Amino acid sequence: MAARSEPRRGGGGGGRRGACVKLLCVWSVCSALSAAYLLYLPLPSALSEPLKLMVVAAAFRGVSQAADIGQSLGLVHHIRLINTVVTGFESLVPLDYEHIQTEDTEFSGVQVRVYQPSVNTQDGLRGAVVFFHGGGWSLGAPKLGSYDLLCKKMASELKAVVVTVDYRMAPDVRFPVQFEDCLQASRFFLQPEVLQLYSVDPQRVAVCGDSAGGNLAAAVAQQIGRDNSTAGKFKLQVLIYPVLQALDFNTASYQQNQKIPILYRELMAHYWLEYLGADPELVHSLLLNNHTAYDQELADPHRAKLDWTRVLPKDVTKHYKPVVPATGSLGILQRVPGLLDVRAAPLLADLEALRSAPGAYIMTGEHDVLRDDGLMYVRRLQQAGVSVTSRHYEDGFHGCVSFAFWPSYFAVGIQAVDDYVAWLRDHL
Repeated sequence: MAARSEPRRGGGGGGRRGACVKLLCVWSVCSALSAAYLLYLPLPSALSEPLKLMVVAAAFRGVSQAADIGQSLGLVHHIRLINTVVTGFESLVPLDYEHIQTEDTEFSGVQVRVYQPSVNTQDGLRGAVVFFHGGGWSLGAPKLGSYDLLCKKMASELKAVVVTVDYRMAPDVRFPVQFEDCLQASRFFLQPEVLQLYSVDPQRVAVCGDSAGGNLAAAVAQQIGRDNSTAGKFKLQVLIYPVLQALDFNTASYQQNQKIPILYRELMAHYWLEYLGADPELVHSLLLNNHTAYDQELADPHRAKLDWTRVLPKDVTKHYKPVVPATGSLGILQRVPGLLDVRAAPLLADLEALRSAPGAYIMTGEHDVLRDDGLMYVRRLQQAGVSVTSRHYEDGFHGCVSFAFWPSYFAVGIQAVDDYVAWLRDHL
Protein backbone atom coordinates (compact mmCIF):
# COMPACT_ATOMS: atom_id res chain seq x y z
CA MET A 1 0.00 0.00 0.00
CA ALA A 2 1.36 3.41 -0.94
CA ALA A 3 2.24 5.69 1.95
CA ARG A 4 -0.17 8.60 2.46
CA SER A 5 1.39 11.98 2.07
CA GLU A 6 0.72 14.28 5.06
CA PRO A 7 0.46 18.03 4.57
CA ARG A 8 3.65 19.81 5.50
CA ARG A 9 3.44 21.88 8.65
CA GLY A 10 5.43 25.03 9.32
CA GLY A 11 6.36 24.05 12.85
CA GLY A 12 7.40 26.79 15.31
CA GLY A 13 8.66 29.17 12.59
CA GLY A 14 5.21 29.97 11.25
CA GLY A 15 3.85 30.53 14.75
CA ARG A 16 6.63 32.93 15.59
CA ARG A 17 6.08 34.80 12.34
CA GLY A 18 2.38 35.08 13.13
CA ALA A 19 3.12 36.39 16.61
CA CYS A 20 5.54 38.94 15.16
CA VAL A 21 2.95 40.09 12.66
CA LYS A 22 0.40 40.49 15.45
CA LEU A 23 2.88 42.44 17.57
CA LEU A 24 3.72 44.63 14.60
CA CYS A 25 0.02 45.30 14.04
CA VAL A 26 -0.48 46.16 17.73
CA TRP A 27 2.59 48.42 17.67
CA SER A 28 1.37 50.13 14.49
CA VAL A 29 -2.08 50.74 15.95
CA CYS A 30 -0.61 52.05 19.24
CA SER A 31 1.81 54.28 17.34
CA ALA A 32 -0.98 55.62 15.17
CA LEU A 33 -3.14 56.28 18.23
CA SER A 34 -0.23 57.95 20.03
CA ALA A 35 0.52 60.12 17.02
CA ALA A 36 -3.16 61.02 16.71
CA TYR A 37 -3.31 61.84 20.42
CA LEU A 38 -0.24 64.05 20.23
CA LEU A 39 -1.08 65.66 16.92
CA TYR A 40 -4.81 66.19 17.07
CA LEU A 41 -5.87 69.22 19.03
CA PRO A 42 -9.00 71.16 18.13
CA LEU A 43 -7.95 74.75 17.50
CA PRO A 44 -9.92 77.88 16.59
CA SER A 45 -9.98 78.53 12.85
CA ALA A 46 -9.04 82.17 13.49
CA LEU A 47 -5.70 81.06 14.92
CA SER A 48 -2.67 81.67 12.73
CA GLU A 49 -1.78 78.52 10.74
CA PRO A 50 -3.54 76.03 13.07
CA LEU A 51 -2.23 72.87 11.39
CA LYS A 52 1.35 74.05 11.76
CA LEU A 53 0.72 74.95 15.39
CA MET A 54 -0.78 71.51 15.95
CA VAL A 55 2.52 69.91 14.90
CA VAL A 56 4.55 72.28 17.10
CA ALA A 57 2.25 71.59 20.04
CA ALA A 58 2.60 67.82 19.53
CA ALA A 59 6.38 68.13 19.75
CA PHE A 60 6.13 70.16 22.95
CA ARG A 61 3.68 67.72 24.52
CA GLY A 62 5.87 64.77 23.61
CA VAL A 63 8.96 66.33 25.19
CA SER A 64 6.98 67.43 28.26
CA GLN A 65 5.55 63.97 28.81
CA ALA A 66 8.98 62.37 28.48
CA ALA A 67 10.33 64.89 30.99
CA ASP A 68 7.51 64.13 33.43
CA ILE A 69 8.25 60.41 33.16
CA GLY A 70 11.94 61.06 33.74
CA GLN A 71 11.18 63.04 36.88
CA SER A 72 8.67 60.48 38.20
CA LEU A 73 11.38 57.82 37.86
CA GLY A 74 13.82 59.99 39.78
CA LEU A 75 16.16 60.32 36.81
CA VAL A 76 16.15 64.06 36.16
CA HIS A 77 14.21 67.21 37.01
CA HIS A 78 11.69 67.64 34.20
CA ILE A 79 12.77 71.24 33.53
CA ARG A 80 16.39 70.19 33.04
CA LEU A 81 15.40 67.59 30.45
CA ILE A 82 13.16 70.06 28.59
CA ASN A 83 15.93 72.65 28.62
CA THR A 84 18.39 70.10 27.21
CA VAL A 85 16.01 69.44 24.30
CA VAL A 86 15.35 73.16 23.78
CA THR A 87 19.07 73.94 23.75
CA GLY A 88 19.79 71.09 21.35
CA PHE A 89 17.06 72.23 18.99
CA GLU A 90 18.04 75.91 19.13
CA SER A 91 21.62 74.97 18.22
CA LEU A 92 20.30 73.72 14.86
CA VAL A 93 18.87 77.10 13.85
CA PRO A 94 20.92 78.48 10.92
CA LEU A 95 23.12 81.49 11.59
CA ASP A 96 22.25 84.85 10.10
CA TYR A 97 23.12 88.53 10.45
CA GLU A 98 26.80 87.61 10.52
CA HIS A 99 27.74 91.28 10.16
CA ILE A 100 26.57 91.84 13.74
CA GLN A 101 29.41 91.74 16.25
CA THR A 102 28.82 89.75 19.45
CA GLU A 103 30.61 89.83 22.78
CA ASP A 104 30.00 87.53 25.74
CA THR A 105 30.81 89.29 28.98
CA GLU A 106 29.53 90.02 32.49
CA PHE A 107 27.63 93.02 33.81
CA SER A 108 27.96 93.18 37.59
CA GLY A 109 28.54 89.42 37.71
CA VAL A 110 25.61 88.58 35.41
CA GLN A 111 26.25 86.81 32.11
CA VAL A 112 25.25 88.88 29.08
CA ARG A 113 25.81 88.95 25.34
CA VAL A 114 26.27 92.31 23.64
CA TYR A 115 25.27 92.71 19.97
CA GLN A 116 26.65 95.65 18.02
CA PRO A 117 26.14 96.71 14.42
CA SER A 118 29.34 96.93 12.43
CA VAL A 119 28.76 100.60 11.60
CA ASN A 120 28.06 103.51 13.92
CA THR A 121 25.52 106.26 13.46
CA GLN A 122 26.79 109.52 11.99
CA ASP A 123 27.22 111.33 15.30
CA GLY A 124 28.77 108.31 16.99
CA LEU A 125 25.87 107.70 19.39
CA ARG A 126 23.18 105.07 18.99
CA GLY A 127 20.22 103.60 20.78
CA ALA A 128 20.23 100.42 22.85
CA VAL A 129 17.83 97.65 23.89
CA VAL A 130 18.20 95.46 26.99
CA PHE A 131 16.43 92.15 26.32
CA PHE A 132 15.14 89.48 28.73
CA HIS A 133 14.13 86.14 27.22
CA GLY A 134 10.99 84.18 28.08
CA GLY A 135 10.53 80.59 29.14
CA GLY A 136 8.66 80.60 32.44
CA TRP A 137 11.74 81.86 34.35
CA SER A 138 13.14 78.35 33.88
CA LEU A 139 13.62 77.58 30.16
CA GLY A 140 15.43 79.19 27.28
CA ALA A 141 18.74 79.53 25.46
CA PRO A 142 19.17 83.29 24.94
CA LYS A 143 22.46 82.99 23.06
CA LEU A 144 21.19 80.39 20.58
CA GLY A 145 18.57 79.98 17.90
CA SER A 146 15.52 82.19 17.74
CA TYR A 147 16.49 84.54 20.58
CA ASP A 148 19.95 85.02 19.12
CA LEU A 149 18.42 85.83 15.71
CA LEU A 150 15.86 88.15 17.29
CA CYS A 151 18.56 90.18 19.04
CA LYS A 152 20.67 90.29 15.88
CA LYS A 153 17.67 91.48 13.91
CA MET A 154 17.05 94.29 16.42
CA ALA A 155 20.72 95.31 16.36
CA SER A 156 20.78 95.28 12.56
CA GLU A 157 17.50 97.05 11.82
CA LEU A 158 17.70 99.57 14.67
CA LYS A 159 21.47 100.12 14.24
CA ALA A 160 21.50 99.80 18.00
CA VAL A 161 23.38 97.98 20.74
CA VAL A 162 21.38 95.04 22.08
CA VAL A 163 22.17 93.38 25.41
CA THR A 164 20.59 89.99 26.11
CA VAL A 165 20.73 88.99 29.77
CA ASP A 166 21.46 85.32 30.48
CA TYR A 167 19.87 85.39 33.92
CA ARG A 168 19.95 82.33 36.17
CA MET A 169 16.85 80.16 36.04
CA ALA A 170 14.75 77.71 38.05
CA PRO A 171 15.18 75.10 39.38
CA ASP A 172 18.73 76.26 40.19
CA VAL A 173 17.47 79.54 41.63
CA ARG A 174 14.09 80.96 42.61
CA PHE A 175 12.49 84.37 42.88
CA PRO A 176 13.80 87.01 43.32
CA VAL A 177 17.12 85.90 41.78
CA GLN A 178 15.92 86.14 38.16
CA PHE A 179 14.60 89.63 38.81
CA GLU A 180 17.76 90.69 40.65
CA ASP A 181 20.03 89.40 37.86
CA CYS A 182 18.09 91.45 35.31
CA LEU A 183 18.04 94.52 37.57
CA GLN A 184 21.77 94.33 38.28
CA ALA A 185 22.69 93.93 34.62
CA SER A 186 20.40 96.84 33.67
CA ARG A 187 21.80 99.15 36.33
CA PHE A 188 25.33 98.32 35.23
CA PHE A 189 24.59 99.03 31.59
CA LEU A 190 22.80 102.30 32.38
CA GLN A 191 25.89 103.75 34.06
CA PRO A 192 27.15 106.77 32.04
CA GLU A 193 30.65 105.34 31.63
CA VAL A 194 29.32 102.01 30.33
CA LEU A 195 26.95 103.67 27.88
CA GLN A 196 29.84 105.80 26.69
CA LEU A 197 31.98 102.69 26.22
CA TYR A 198 29.37 101.29 23.80
CA SER A 199 28.64 104.68 22.18
CA VAL A 200 25.04 104.65 23.42
CA ASP A 201 22.92 107.77 23.81
CA PRO A 202 21.73 107.76 27.47
CA GLN A 203 18.36 109.14 26.36
CA ARG A 204 17.73 106.26 23.93
CA VAL A 205 17.71 103.01 25.93
CA ALA A 206 14.77 100.59 25.95
CA VAL A 207 14.02 97.40 27.87
CA CYS A 208 12.25 94.51 26.16
CA GLY A 209 11.12 90.99 26.94
CA ASP A 210 8.68 88.27 25.95
CA SER A 211 6.43 86.24 28.26
CA ALA A 212 8.37 85.74 31.52
CA GLY A 213 10.94 88.10 30.02
CA GLY A 214 8.14 90.64 29.61
CA ASN A 215 7.38 90.15 33.30
CA LEU A 216 11.02 90.86 34.16
CA ALA A 217 11.13 93.86 31.81
CA ALA A 218 8.04 95.41 33.38
CA ALA A 219 9.29 94.79 36.93
CA VAL A 220 12.79 96.13 36.20
CA ALA A 221 11.35 99.18 34.42
CA GLN A 222 9.21 99.94 37.47
CA GLN A 223 12.12 99.53 39.87
CA ILE A 224 14.54 101.67 37.89
CA GLY A 225 11.86 104.28 37.22
CA ARG A 226 11.34 104.93 40.92
CA ASP A 227 14.97 104.39 41.99
CA ASN A 228 16.57 107.79 42.55
CA SER A 229 20.00 106.20 42.94
CA THR A 230 20.04 105.11 39.29
CA ALA A 231 21.21 107.95 37.05
CA GLY A 232 20.24 106.27 33.79
CA LYS A 233 16.62 105.46 32.98
CA PHE A 234 14.84 103.50 30.31
CA LYS A 235 13.11 105.61 27.70
CA LEU A 236 10.81 102.79 26.55
CA GLN A 237 9.60 99.31 27.46
CA VAL A 238 8.43 96.65 25.00
CA LEU A 239 6.39 93.87 26.59
CA ILE A 240 5.59 90.92 24.35
CA TYR A 241 2.65 88.86 25.68
CA PRO A 242 3.87 89.46 29.26
CA VAL A 243 2.83 87.45 32.32
CA LEU A 244 2.05 90.02 35.02
CA GLN A 245 0.00 88.48 37.84
CA ALA A 246 -0.75 85.19 39.60
CA LEU A 247 -3.83 86.09 41.64
CA ASP A 248 -6.43 85.26 39.00
CA PHE A 249 -6.09 82.16 36.85
CA ASN A 250 -9.65 82.59 35.63
CA THR A 251 -9.55 85.83 33.69
CA ALA A 252 -11.55 85.74 30.48
CA SER A 253 -8.43 84.87 28.48
CA TYR A 254 -7.42 82.10 30.90
CA GLN A 255 -10.89 80.60 30.54
CA GLN A 256 -11.08 81.06 26.77
CA ASN A 257 -7.59 79.78 25.96
CA GLN A 258 -6.88 77.26 28.71
CA LYS A 259 -6.31 74.46 26.16
CA ILE A 260 -4.60 76.51 23.44
CA PRO A 261 -0.89 75.77 22.86
CA ILE A 262 1.80 76.38 23.62
CA LEU A 263 1.04 77.89 27.00
CA TYR A 264 -1.78 76.06 28.75
CA ARG A 265 -3.44 77.46 31.86
CA GLU A 266 -2.21 74.69 34.16
CA LEU A 267 1.30 74.94 32.74
CA MET A 268 1.39 78.66 33.56
CA ALA A 269 0.38 77.92 37.15
CA HIS A 270 3.19 75.34 37.37
CA TYR A 271 5.70 77.90 36.08
CA TRP A 272 4.60 80.36 38.77
CA LEU A 273 5.03 77.81 41.55
CA GLU A 274 8.44 76.80 40.21
CA TYR A 275 9.53 80.45 40.00
CA LEU A 276 8.35 81.27 43.51
CA GLY A 277 9.76 78.08 45.03
CA ALA A 278 6.33 76.91 46.18
CA ASP A 279 4.81 73.48 46.66
CA PRO A 280 3.74 72.16 43.22
CA GLU A 281 0.74 70.53 44.89
CA LEU A 282 -0.77 74.02 45.19
CA VAL A 283 -1.47 74.12 41.47
CA HIS A 284 -5.10 73.05 41.76
CA SER A 285 -5.77 75.62 44.48
CA LEU A 286 -4.37 78.31 42.18
CA LEU A 287 -6.48 77.15 39.26
CA LEU A 288 -9.60 77.38 41.41
CA ASN A 289 -8.56 80.85 42.66
CA ASN A 290 -8.72 79.48 46.21
CA HIS A 291 -5.73 81.66 47.12
CA THR A 292 -7.78 84.80 46.41
CA ALA A 293 -11.20 83.79 47.70
CA TYR A 294 -13.30 86.44 49.41
CA ASP A 295 -12.09 85.30 52.84
CA GLN A 296 -8.44 85.93 51.91
CA GLU A 297 -7.91 89.44 53.30
CA LEU A 298 -4.35 89.78 51.95
CA ALA A 299 -5.80 89.85 48.44
CA ASP A 300 -8.26 92.68 49.19
CA PRO A 301 -5.96 95.62 48.30
CA HIS A 302 -5.39 94.18 44.83
CA ARG A 303 -8.88 93.11 43.75
CA ALA A 304 -9.70 96.37 41.96
CA LYS A 305 -6.43 96.22 40.00
CA LEU A 306 -7.45 92.83 38.59
CA ASP A 307 -11.16 93.46 38.08
CA TRP A 308 -11.16 92.61 34.39
CA THR A 309 -14.95 92.87 34.21
CA ARG A 310 -14.55 96.59 34.92
CA VAL A 311 -11.22 97.28 33.23
CA LEU A 312 -11.73 95.45 29.93
CA PRO A 313 -14.49 96.00 27.35
CA LYS A 314 -17.27 93.50 26.78
CA ASP A 315 -16.02 92.48 23.34
CA VAL A 316 -12.87 91.23 25.08
CA THR A 317 -14.40 89.53 28.12
CA LYS A 318 -17.31 88.08 26.07
CA HIS A 319 -19.58 85.79 28.10
CA TYR A 320 -16.98 84.78 30.70
CA LYS A 321 -17.65 85.35 34.41
CA PRO A 322 -15.17 85.93 37.23
CA VAL A 323 -14.32 83.03 39.55
CA VAL A 324 -14.06 84.16 43.17
CA PRO A 325 -14.86 81.45 45.74
CA ALA A 326 -16.50 82.51 48.99
CA THR A 327 -13.94 80.53 50.98
CA GLY A 328 -10.53 79.36 49.93
CA SER A 329 -7.35 77.66 51.02
CA LEU A 330 -6.04 79.38 54.11
CA GLY A 331 -2.43 80.44 54.28
CA ILE A 332 -1.36 80.23 50.62
CA LEU A 333 -0.62 83.94 50.34
CA GLN A 334 1.31 83.82 53.61
CA ARG A 335 3.31 80.76 52.54
CA VAL A 336 3.96 82.12 49.04
CA PRO A 337 4.47 85.88 49.57
CA GLY A 338 5.84 86.27 46.05
CA LEU A 339 2.28 86.09 44.76
CA LEU A 340 1.76 89.60 46.17
CA ASP A 341 5.23 90.99 45.44
CA VAL A 342 5.24 93.62 42.67
CA ARG A 343 8.72 92.47 41.64
CA ALA A 344 7.08 89.18 40.62
CA ALA A 345 3.66 90.57 39.69
CA PRO A 346 4.11 94.06 38.16
CA LEU A 347 0.37 94.43 37.51
CA LEU A 348 -0.12 94.82 41.27
CA ALA A 349 1.96 98.01 41.49
CA ASP A 350 0.15 101.11 42.71
CA LEU A 351 -0.42 104.09 40.44
CA GLU A 352 2.39 106.09 42.03
CA ALA A 353 4.92 103.43 41.04
CA LEU A 354 3.45 103.17 37.55
CA ARG A 355 3.74 106.92 36.94
CA SER A 356 7.51 106.61 36.81
CA ALA A 357 7.43 103.76 34.27
CA PRO A 358 8.68 104.45 30.73
CA GLY A 359 6.45 104.65 27.67
CA ALA A 360 5.27 101.23 26.60
CA TYR A 361 4.52 99.01 23.63
CA ILE A 362 2.46 96.02 24.76
CA MET A 363 1.72 93.14 22.42
CA THR A 364 -1.10 90.67 23.07
CA GLY A 365 -2.60 87.73 21.19
CA GLU A 366 -6.27 86.76 21.15
CA HIS A 367 -5.48 83.06 21.63
CA ASP A 368 -3.18 83.46 24.63
CA VAL A 369 -4.01 82.83 28.30
CA LEU A 370 -1.96 85.96 29.13
CA ARG A 371 -3.94 88.26 26.84
CA ASP A 372 -5.81 89.92 29.70
CA ASP A 373 -2.65 90.40 31.79
CA GLY A 374 -1.29 92.56 28.98
CA LEU A 375 -4.55 94.39 28.28
CA MET A 376 -5.10 95.19 31.96
CA TYR A 377 -1.56 96.56 32.19
CA VAL A 378 -2.28 98.78 29.18
CA ARG A 379 -5.23 100.30 31.06
CA ARG A 380 -3.37 100.68 34.36
CA LEU A 381 -0.41 102.42 32.71
CA GLN A 382 -2.78 104.73 30.88
CA GLN A 383 -4.53 105.54 34.16
CA ALA A 384 -1.10 106.48 35.54
CA GLY A 385 -0.51 108.85 32.65
CA VAL A 386 2.01 106.68 30.80
CA SER A 387 1.97 106.69 26.99
CA VAL A 388 1.08 103.20 25.76
CA THR A 389 0.84 101.61 22.33
CA SER A 390 -1.30 98.48 22.46
CA ARG A 391 -0.89 96.02 19.57
CA HIS A 392 -3.33 93.12 19.56
CA TYR A 393 -3.24 90.22 17.08
CA GLU A 394 -6.55 88.48 16.49
CA ASP A 395 -4.71 85.42 15.16
CA GLY A 396 -1.90 85.59 17.72
CA PHE A 397 -0.93 82.85 20.18
CA HIS A 398 1.62 82.62 22.97
CA GLY A 399 5.17 82.13 21.76
CA CYS A 400 4.53 83.23 18.19
CA VAL A 401 7.50 85.65 18.21
CA SER A 402 9.89 82.78 18.98
CA PHE A 403 8.34 80.88 16.06
CA ALA A 404 8.99 83.68 13.59
CA PHE A 405 12.27 81.99 12.65
CA TRP A 406 13.46 78.63 11.30
CA PRO A 407 11.91 76.10 10.97
CA SER A 408 8.32 77.26 11.64
CA TYR A 409 8.19 80.82 10.24
CA PHE A 410 4.71 81.60 11.57
CA ALA A 411 3.28 84.56 9.68
CA VAL A 412 1.83 86.20 12.79
CA GLY A 413 5.19 85.90 14.53
CA ILE A 414 7.03 87.49 11.61
CA GLN A 415 4.49 90.32 11.54
CA ALA A 416 4.70 90.83 15.31
CA VAL A 417 8.50 91.10 15.23
CA ASP A 418 8.43 93.52 12.30
CA ASP A 419 5.79 95.66 14.04
CA TYR A 420 7.54 96.09 17.36
CA VAL A 421 10.95 96.64 15.77
CA ALA A 422 9.37 99.32 13.54
CA TRP A 423 7.84 100.94 16.64
CA LEU A 424 11.24 100.97 18.33
CA ARG A 425 12.80 102.47 15.20
CA ASP A 426 10.25 105.30 15.28
CA HIS A 427 10.34 105.97 19.02
CA LEU A 428 13.84 105.07 20.21
